[in-house]
Amino acid sequence: MHFIWNICEVSLFLWQMLCLSHLNMVFMKCKLMVWLVLLASLFPQVILAQLQWGDQGNGTFINPVLNADFSDPDVIRVGEKYYMVASDFHFMGMQVLESDDMINWRFASQIFDRLDYEGWDSNKHFGGGSWAPSIRWHNGRFYVFFCTYEEGLFMSSAENARGPWTPLHCLREIPKWEDPCPFWDDDGQAYLGRSRHRAGPIIVHKMSADGKELLDEGVTVYTGPVAEGTKFLKRNGYYYLIIPEGGVGQGWQTVLRAKNIYGPYEKRVVLEQGSTEINGPHQGALVDTPDGEWWFYHFQESSPRGRVVHLQPVRWKDDWPIMGVDIDGNGIGEPVYVWKNPLLSQPSILQTSDEFDAHDLFWAGQRQRSLGLKWQWNHNPFDEAWNMDERKGWLTLKALKSPTLKESHNMLTQKTVGYVSEAITKMDCSKMADSTYGGLLCTGKTFMGVGVCKENGQCWFYLEKDGLRERVKACNKKVVFLKIEIDSRNNRHQFFVSGDGKRYIPVGEPFPMQMGGWKGTRIGLYCYQVEGKGGQAQFDYFHYQILE
Repeated sequence: MHFIWNICEVSLFLWQMLCLSHLNMVFMKCKLMVWLVLLASLFPQVILAQLQWGDQGNGTFINPVLNADFSDPDVIRVGEKYYMVASDFHFMGMQVLESDDMINWRFASQIFDRLDYEGWDSNKHFGGGSWAPSIRWHNGRFYVFFCTYEEGLFMSSAENARGPWTPLHCLREIPKWEDPCPFWDDDGQAYLGRSRHRAGPIIVHKMSADGKELLDEGVTVYTGPVAEGTKFLKRNGYYYLIIPEGGVGQGWQTVLRAKNIYGPYEKRVVLEQGSTEINGPHQGALVDTPDGEWWFYHFQESSPRGRVVHLQPVRWKDDWPIMGVDIDGNGIGEPVYVWKNPLLSQPSILQTSDEFDAHDLFWAGQRQRSLGLKWQWNHNPFDEAWNMDERKGWLTLKALKSPTLKESHNMLTQKTVGYVSEAITKMDCSKMADSTYGGLLCTGKTFMGVGVCKENGQCWFYLEKDGLRERVKACNKKVVFLKIEIDSRNNRHQFFVSGDGKRYIPVGEPFPMQMGGWKGTRIGLYCYQVEGKGGQAQFDYFHYQILE
């Protein structure tokens, strides 16, 4: 084992030296491939047993570190733990993640469970909801700020990242503000930076110390090309604004600094795609370790998965952060593919599967629930129409009236994880009424579903695509099994059905997915009723396996 570690360390060193020597990208790829093949041939269990992303279990990580749709991530360190929030848009209600090592993450809580504004009970705000939040620790409390596209600027706080969180407090009811970030200066004065829809300019407000009120109309401190995603930092007497510019898929990371919070600010581009394949490496968080090392989290838009999270090493020179590695020698950092872990770690995968056994309780806003934190409702949930009490060990979804899957209530979703994965659920359809539809979903720009429908007393396996429903074959089973295979590398998804959980029959053709409403592909469960006659579907489990 000691020899294996030496091989890994030498390999990492060689990779770093290749980057630092400013070799062209083609040569680097060849060297990296030789390294991987050599290491795999010597110790196949080291490479082949690992996912080709995240923690590799040998003291290194491969980007993305979090291969799921956590767009616009913000991360802070409190003591020796790290906390992340990200945009969840029209899905309830912003997950808080926790990590001990910056690489492996677990769910901690959700900040809210509904938005009590017009249209949120009727699926009218796809792409709305929580945009680009920030999380900060101040005076013994966590603070999270975010804007919604139509409603305004909101804040919630908690003593513990696992909740409970205070009710959402609206600082300003105003549409089309974006990307807020609070900052408490050394003298106690609080500020809030933000931008406007269409990205920019960067505006700084004075704010009350409790984070509940803006004290002025703000001062514009910077105008740039699609400038957004404001994040504050103060270090060595400089105020830093760490902002993305240039747009989601093609942008870069900029850092502004000044001796006064209102400027004038100097500007430097610190991270760009360059000669790598990592498009738009920007918008995230600059974070330190207890030992004084610095790292930068950012997203990469990678449809159909969504915006996945990368981690870059950072060093400081002349009070400017240098992110990634300057591969092409132009003075601007580029994203790394593999690097040494920031801290000692134990590889783990984000929670995905669910037995619906209701053994634990989790905070979602001010309420505790037994439904796992991986699950998010599409728009506001109708709590009277779902439970895990009616039948122990099963999730019951009562059918609410809706013309299609996209408009249905209590659409329960979770992010897809990894490049290749597979989900299976066991569903009891014996209590369906006529015109009830329920099953397994896959959504993005397109709303796809496979499951069982009941028409004129007969149950059928059926397939749905954007409201168009097709009966596939008669279903004479009370309990059925539904499966989806996901291959995001090749953008290929396939539904299956089974009557016994052993032999699965493909339903429909393989289909591609696209991001929709700013979000990547999601999978989950649903049940709705076209005529409002009631009925329900019950789910015994949701088994989600990450394969690559």
